[in-house]
Amino acid sequence: MSESLGWRERLRGLLDSEESEEPEHVEESEFVVSEAALGVVMECRGEPVEDVVEALSSLPDSGFVEASRVVYQLVNEGELRLRDPDPPGDIPSYLFSWYSLWFWVVLGFLVVVSLSVFVLPQVSPWVYLRYVGGAVYVLYVPGAVFIEMLYPKRVELEDLERFALGVGLSLAIVPLVGLVLNYTPWGIRLNPIYVGLSMLTIVFGGAGVYRKYQYFRLGLEADR
Repeated sequence: MSESLGWRERLRGLLDSEESEEPEHVEESEFVVSEAALGVVMECRGEPVEDVVEALSSLPDSGFVEASRVVYQLVNEGELRLRDPDPPGDIPSYLFSWYSLWFWVVLGFLVVVSLSVFVLPQVSPWVYLRYVGGAVYVLYVPGAVFIEMLYPKRVELEDLERFALGVGLSLAIVPLVGLVLNYTPWGIRLNPIYVGLSMLTIVFGGAGVYRKYQYFRLGLEADR
């Protein structure tokens, strides 16, 4: 089944925004997909997800919200798989697609930290941006990107596990960078440490994108 860009996320946001319209006694775990809805989904196999939702909306006592919940529930249960109708065909197109958005977020964060350290005046309130950005950069970003490289599939680790391992690995990587720089002519100073961590983060990120792309291609070949 084809998937429009970010449809799963849009369904999640829609259901969250409409939560107040649902009966208070009905919980998400109690939602059961009817046989009629399953039949409609089976008949619409291979169609765009918008058409599936529209077909489900035509059922009695159903609407767009209920139809969206059916699709969302089936996807979460593994009964339905959404596919990109126009998947990236090579690494450059994958790199510049929404699949690699996390990598561009990291690069954007590096730019913000660079500006706060080297460009913006070190006076209030800009100095607080340097404090916060520098702390997040040193204590989390290198390890988090390293985890993305080691475990490119989201199902391999829970989000909380990724966060904890990202912090722990950052606390291990940063001292190692300082130790290496201590035996170089540059020494342990702000500029060498920042450049070293930035280059290491970009290398980890690039490797992570490549590994994610490999799994992405394997998934496409398995669907054929």
